[in-house]
Amino acid sequence: MGSVPSDGSVLALKILVAGGFGVGKTTLVGSVSEIRPLRTEERLTTAGRDVDDLAGVEQKATTTVAMDFGRITIRDGLSVYLFGTPGQDRFWFLWDELALGALGAVVLADTRRLTDCFPAVDFFEHRGIPFVVAVNRFAGTRDFRPDEVARALDLEDGTPVVVCDARERSSGKEVLINLVEHAGRVHAARLLAETRV
Repeated sequence: MGSVPSDGSVLALKILVAGGFGVGKTTLVGSVSEIRPLRTEERLTTAGRDVDDLAGVEQKATTTVAMDFGRITIRDGLSVYLFGTPGQDRFWFLWDELALGALGAVVLADTRRLTDCFPAVDFFEHRGIPFVVAVNRFAGTRDFRPDEVARALDLEDGTPVVVCDARERSSGKEVLINLVEHAGRVHAARLLAETRV
């Protein structure tokens, strides 16, 4: 473990975890967080079941209504804050606030309902926020290669696609490492482009 910088400053990196309804955002934040995650989950009501598409996630009983929050300490003075976004479109107004100051994002995808992550992909592409697509493996689903998923989502060149199991801490950490590395390359390229102008 390192020590806190002599000026007492603390650096916190903000990462969003987004994607469609029931894709595993709350699970991913919970599996990698070193603290008990803050969750704003509520039970699905009859009214909500009439609005939300439960195809493929019929057993889902709760939903995130604001955000999930978790933390990972990299070393003294450096932490990663994870913000899981709500998946339903009626809560998307929260995304702009959550995205402020974000280093990057993870877009979780379920190959049974791949189109559900299009809004998240569009959101981050249009705002220039670096992201990776993490295909969450669900039992009984067909495996697709990352390049097949990238083509199906019409991702910009260089956007990483990784396969994960949101329930497993080590798998979730690998997703975050991929994101931080990708975001570092994107931000470095932008700085270089600015200095050449």
